[in-house]
Amino acid sequence: MKPKNFLHWSVLLPIISAVFYLGGFLNNTIFANITGAGLLFGSVLAAVHHAEVVAHKVGEPFGTIILAICITVLEVGLIVSFMLSGGEGAMTYARDTIFAAVMIILNGILGICIWIGSRKYKEQFFITSSATTYLVSLVAILVLTLILPNYTSSVRGPFYTEPQLIFVSLACLVIYGTFLMLQTVRHRNYFIVAEEHNVAHEADPPSNAKMFISLLLLIICLAVVIFMAKGLSPVIEGFVENIGAPRALVGVIIASVVLLPEGLAAIRAAQNNQIQSSINLGLGSALASVGLTIPAVSVVCIIYDIPFVLGLDMKSIILLALSVFIVMLSLSRGKTNHLYGTVLLVNLAAYIFTVIVP
Repeated sequence: MKPKNFLHWSVLLPIISAVFYLGGFLNNTIFANITGAGLLFGSVLAAVHHAEVVAHKVGEPFGTIILAICITVLEVGLIVSFMLSGGEGAMTYARDTIFAAVMIILNGILGICIWIGSRKYKEQFFITSSATTYLVSLVAILVLTLILPNYTSSVRGPFYTEPQLIFVSLACLVIYGTFLMLQTVRHRNYFIVAEEHNVAHEADPPSNAKMFISLLLLIICLAVVIFMAKGLSPVIEGFVENIGAPRALVGVIIASVVLLPEGLAAIRAAQNNQIQSSINLGLGSALASVGLTIPAVSVVCIIYDIPFVLGLDMKSIILLALSVFIVMLSLSRGKTNHLYGTVLLVNLAAYIFTVIVP
């Protein structure tokens, strides 16, 4: 990377944001909160930029996998830090955050991508095998982790016993690991459209040095996004309390911030007529978010003997089932249209509305 590139906004913003957070400048004053929010948004944009540099170098589907795993690792760090703090709602924080992330990805990110792409290109085409592979893996993990705990009889309530939790965690890892092998080795062609591949590589790929620097800056950006969101959480909680909404809305807001980098990257891909990349980013992130987060949080809960609430209530199960069913129908034909995106966005609005007005 040339010296002048170190003055690029995508390099300066995450560094300034990190100094702002680590220096303790994020306090309860209005000016600090506004500045922190601005740096948070700037770091999100920088993360998208560096993710695109890395994806351009390594190609698909590896670029989307790197971004999904980075966000998942940092999501786990945020969840674990909240659970270990032992504050109010610690037992349900992991479940609420994971559920919010899945609902935002399935209805929000995919819905916006399909809606924007269809408005611009009328129809966009993708490989149905990729969507089927994502959804088979995702549905199995969702049922095992968020629904089945309500119906086991070893303990009362939406909990797993320790042996059950270990088994389900291993099942998640087996499903996700097998999917990853299929995506990257055995059936990589399921996730790459030739036209998109050519569009993505019109420009010369970046050098190895630039790619590694961008990867490092991507991790820094994502970390800044997570810690800034955590630092601003008291402000968010105060806002939620002032409007009289349930505390579950805090999880929705924080999950939205965490998913912003991936969401913006997916939307940009849809605008460039690369809907396959948008699907890879969205569904890949949802699969990693559940398939990796549950095992990681389970280990922490077992070590520190923290109760881990997993099962959803019936209202949430209905909304989750509706979202999965609509996504399956929308991605069953290998092409998108405006109606699919609209219905998914209405589902997202229904989810957020029922969180605010349960």
